[in-house]
Parts: sequence; C-alpha cells; structure tokens
Amino acid sequence: MSMDGKRVLITGGNSGIGKVTAIELAKLGAEVVLACRESDKTNTALQEIGAHGEAANLPVDLASLASVRNLAEAFLERYDRLDVLINNAGTFPAKLTLTEDGFETQFGVNHLAHFLLTNLLLERLNESAPSRVITVTSKLHKNGAMDFESFRGEQKYSAQKAYGQSKLANVLFAVELAERLEGTGVTSNMLHPGAVRTDIMREMPWFLRSLINLFFIDVEKGARTSIMLASDPGLATTNGEYFDQCERDDYADAAKDKELRQRLWSESEAFTAG
Repeated sequence: MSMDGKRVLITGGNSGIGKVTAIELAKLGAEVVLACRESDKTNTALQEIGAHGEAANLPVDLASLASVRNLAEAFLERYDRLDVLINNAGTFPAKLTLTEDGFETQFGVNHLAHFLLTNLLLERLNESAPSRVITVTSKLHKNGAMDFESFRGEQKYSAQKAYGQSKLANVLFAVELAERLEGTGVTSNMLHPGAVRTDIMREMPWFLRSLINLFFIDVEKGARTSIMLASDPGLATTNGEYFDQCERDDYADAAKDKELRQRLWSESEAFTAG
C-alpha cells in the first residue's frame, strides 16, 4: 500500500485520529499537508509526521469561510496536484456558539467548511485523478435530522442534535459528491472511525469524559479506516460508500433522498458564495 509520490491534505491533522492518519500515511511515503490552526500543537505534530516523511501546514480557521478560501488559494498556489483530501476535522461544543459567518458552529465547521474546501479544490483533484475525497463522519449521523431553520442557531440548542445534524450533512454531501463525480476518476467515500477517545470531547464534564474513555477505542484503532480509504489500491475506484471501522455498511436512509441531498447542496452553495 505504497503512497510514494502521493500528496494528502488533511484537516485537523494535528491531533487525534487525524494525526495518527497523517503519521501512518507519511510512513507509507505520502507527502502530508495539514490544514490546522498555527499552534504549538501543530508544530509538534509536524515534527512527529516529519520524522517519517515530508510534512507542512497551511494555517486555517475552519470557523471562518474567508480563512477556508485563503487555505484553498494557498494550496493551489503552492501545489500542482492533490491525490487525497481527508475532511477529518470536527468540533462538538457543549453550548451554542456561532462561526465568524454566523452559522451554528457544528454545522459551520463540520459541514460548511469542508463543503467549501472540497469544492474549491475539485479542479485540482480532477487534474490529479485518480484521486480521493474522504469524509470522516459518525455513526450518529443515523440519528440525525436536517432542520434547515437551525443553521444559524435559531432553534433551542442541543449539542447532540447539532452534532447528529452536522454528521448527517457530511454524509449527504459525500453521497451527492460521489454521484456528481461518477466517471471523473475522483471518488468520494465516508467513514465512521468508531467511538474514539479524542479531544473533541474536551468540553464535556470530566466525569463524563472519564466514563466514556472506559468504553471508547484508542486513536490508533480509530485511524485505521481513514488510512485504508486513503491508501488501499483495491479501493481506487470505490465511490459513494460508507465504512464503519473498515467494513462497508449502510448509511442512513435520509442520505438516499436525492431531493434532500440537493437541497442541502444548494443551500450550502448559497451560504459559501463569496
């Protein structure tokens, strides 16, 4: 499963399953480009990844669509190809917060930022085909529902409902993208990494985090599906599939609703126009 000569861009690759994914892909020979905030944590991650291969960071704040545009512009100016895009970063704030653009943060970061980034890089992905878009979602998308009146925090906030909605949006996007990319040589697949102990839970009360950690898997196991989808040559033409801990699985019936997928796509285009 050599990744020699391949370039990977991964959001949120400075911690958790993203960092493990980046390290393991670097070990396979990939050039890894992180898309993370500038921080000591990012610098440390770059050193760890760089011990195994070429690594760089293009700074971004995924809670700002302008920052996402700047990230895409910087990538396109610096790099002539993109073999794998991993939409990995996620957030789970316990209380209602809004992005710079006024969107509920989980919808804005988990979905809109990645929707915009992917679309801004699609031409480069097409030029680099065969190439792959991998979207990290969650099994909890199956409990999610799209409330189109909640995207700017208009409704009473529930962190769990907002998370389920954002993860369902990931799947709706990835499935619709796969259909639109059919025959181009660019694939779109999605995954549930498992219930993983990561710092996405950092805002939860310590006792709840401690309880969860007793049952959740470590980040090394959680990263396996992302690594597989990025590197397995047997999956080069696999498109529009959902994987749960390295096994193909069915995604939510809601994602089979083409009208719902297209509505989200259309509204996301309008939200990210600029």
